[in-house]
Amino acid sequence: MTHASPSPVDTTLRAWLRLSLEPGIGPVAVRCLLEAIRDPSSFFSCPSAGWPAVLPRTLTARLEAPLQAQTAAEIDRLEHWQQAPGRLILTQADQRYPALLRHISDPPILLYAMGNIDCLNLPGFAIVGARSATRYGIDGARQFSRCLAECGWSIVSGLASGIDGAAHTGALEVPGGRTIAVMGNGLDHVYPPRHRPLGDRILAQDGLMLSEYPPWLPARPFRFPQRNRLIAGLSRGILVAEASHGSGSLITARLAGEMGRDVFALPGSIHSPLSRGCHQLIREGAILTESMADIDTVLPPPCQPSRAVPSSPRHSPPADEQSTALLSALGCETLHLDTLLQRTGLPAAPLQTALMALELAGFVACLPDGRYQATQPD
Repeated sequence: MTHASPSPVDTTLRAWLRLSLEPGIGPVAVRCLLEAIRDPSSFFSCPSAGWPAVLPRTLTARLEAPLQAQTAAEIDRLEHWQQAPGRLILTQADQRYPALLRHISDPPILLYAMGNIDCLNLPGFAIVGARSATRYGIDGARQFSRCLAECGWSIVSGLASGIDGAAHTGALEVPGGRTIAVMGNGLDHVYPPRHRPLGDRILAQDGLMLSEYPPWLPARPFRFPQRNRLIAGLSRGILVAEASHGSGSLITARLAGEMGRDVFALPGSIHSPLSRGCHQLIREGAILTESMADIDTVLPPPCQPSRAVPSSPRHSPPADEQSTALLSALGCETLHLDTLLQRTGLPAAPLQTALMALELAGFVACLPDGRYQATQPD
């Protein structure tokens, strides 16, 4: 295992850092620059008259200007940041820079890494979905993550609430499982803050945290779509576990499709708004995914599972008349109490007693909006 370790401080790194920090210079402009001059340090050291004419004037004008004091201070700060154990700044000139990312249309100028960079050598598989996920989506994401990690995939996700957190957790439940958290903020922050223990666990279990943003930058909504292209770019396949029509996960899935990655989606209830995004992806050509066989036939696993993942014994739900009627009425839907009263024909008091018993046993969950959903106990 190789944990992130600093490279010698040199003019080349400082040139890369300057490129990444200059306002108005993004990945596409840098790609244009690198096609003309491979080494950014030689670009800054040569006279402007010798710069290739193919470079846009807006780019050369900005780089001709003297290095601003604030930018110089930030470069010093970043060089100091990567001196800490387990931290690394990967430039496109580094052989450890992810090969798959090199070939997307706008590869990040550089990457900030914390943890085990060997994760980048494993084939990546992304699992994404809704932040406000249902128990169905979380269970599905966690189950598929465990199975994929067992087969040698590095699980890539964004450390967000809901599906992302379940995906990382599932991978960490597998002995030797690896996961990469791609952040929409700098690595000095964890967003959401309540996932800091999960971030600590990822690092403790030889996972990796990755970002294209300087460590001090906080999370902002406009940074997440940019982050999503990295999740897609690092992965050979992507599974959307649950998503509404407007979910950012659909953007990630479509970016993955444009990059030539295989897109998979879990089907859900026709009554659930959080299934509509997945159903739309399936209509657009995503692979309907009910089991690992649906993934394995398209993307053969990197290795065969070496051992079965231990799972908790499945308990049977109570077999009394009220519980049976309740679970039958729920099916795969999420229902309000009034609807359950109508469907079961049970009086209110026995119904609520049965609901409470099933909820305590883990067979029913009450959602934030007051609806009920059938689940499986952990």
